[in-house]
Amino acid sequence: MADGSRMPWNGDDTAAQARMTGAYPRIRMRRNRRDAWTRRLVAENAVSVNDLIWPIFVAEGKGKREAINAMPGQFRWSPDRIAEAAAEAAGLGINAVAIFPEIDKAKKDEDGTEALNPDNIVIQAIKAVKSEVPGIGVICDAALDPFTSHGQDGLVRDNYVVNDPTVDVLCRQSVLQADAGCDVISPSDMMDGRVAAIRDALDAAGHGHVRILSYAAKYASAYYMPFRDAIGSGSALGMGDKKTYQMDPANLDEAMREVALDIQEGADMVMVKPGLPYLDVIRRVKDTFHMPTVAYNVSGEYSMLKAAGERGWLDYDRAMMEALLSFKRAGADAILTYSACEAARLIKAGYQG
Repeated sequence: MADGSRMPWNGDDTAAQARMTGAYPRIRMRRNRRDAWTRRLVAENAVSVNDLIWPIFVAEGKGKREAINAMPGQFRWSPDRIAEAAAEAAGLGINAVAIFPEIDKAKKDEDGTEALNPDNIVIQAIKAVKSEVPGIGVICDAALDPFTSHGQDGLVRDNYVVNDPTVDVLCRQSVLQADAGCDVISPSDMMDGRVAAIRDALDAAGHGHVRILSYAAKYASAYYMPFRDAIGSGSALGMGDKKTYQMDPANLDEAMREVALDIQEGADMVMVKPGLPYLDVIRRVKDTFHMPTVAYNVSGEYSMLKAAGERGWLDYDRAMMEALLSFKRAGADAILTYSACEAARLIKAGYQG
C-alpha cells in the first residue's frame, strides 16, 4: 500500500492495529537503503583499483600519441612513448597493462611473420614499459591477427585457419614476448590445445614463472569492431569472420568445456570475452571452476557508453562504473577495461555512485 495509508481497525485485528501504528510490514527492505552510509555498509560487491587492467595500443613510429577515432579517449602510442601510458596507470594504482599492436601494413603478410621479429613493436613496448615502469605487470596477446594481411588469428590454408601449425607459431611468439619481459601471456586465438603447447614452450625456455591468462571463452562477437579499427585488422578481415574458431554466442555449455580444457592444460587465469552480454557465462565459470576469472569489457561496450555520454543520453561515469560493478557481481576477479584510468580516478576521489 502507499506510504501513509491506513487500514480500518475494528479493535480486535492486531495486524490492522500494527498497520495503523506503522509497524507493518515488519520486514522493510528499504531501511538499509535509507542512508548512504548504510548502503555502503551492506554493499555486496565493490570495484577497486586492484580489479583493473588497462589495455593500451602501440603503433609504429616515434613521438606518437595518436587518437583512436572509434574509441574516444584512447590512443596509439609509439614504442618510445608507451611507457608514459604505463606510468599513468601505475600512478593511479592500476596493477597491469595489456599491450596490443597496430602493425604497419607493409610488414603484414599471410603468415604474420612480423610476430616472430625479435624487435617488433610489441617487443619494443614490453622492454620500454618494464624498463621505465618496472612495478607494473605486462600482459601480451598470443595471436596473429594484428600481423596477418588477412586479419585472421592464425595461418590460413585453403581458406581455413589451420590449428596445429598456428599453435607452433604462437609458441614461438609467446617465448619472444616472455624473453622481452612480458609477465603474462594471453592466448586470444582460440586454437585447440594452444594453452598446453605454450605452457610447455615457456617452461622449456626457462619462463616457468610467466603466467598464462587464456581467452578461454571468446565469442565471435559484433562488439570487437572498434578494437579492430585500433589495431588495423578490420580492413584486412573485410567481410570475413572468425566463426570457425571463436565461439557461437548461442552456446554456454560449450564455454564450460573450453574453460575446463584450458585449466587442464595449465592456464593460471581464465577470461570471458566480451563482458556485458556474457555476464551469465562469467557467473557460471566462477561458480564451476573457482579459478581467477577475468572479464574483458571490450571496445564495443566502451565506445557505446562513450558515444551515448558525449550525446548527453546518459551519465557516462555512472553508467561506466555500473557496468564494471556488474562484472564484479557476476564473479569476475579482474576486468580488462579501456575505462581503467577513468574508473581509478573516480574511485580515488571517493566515488559512491
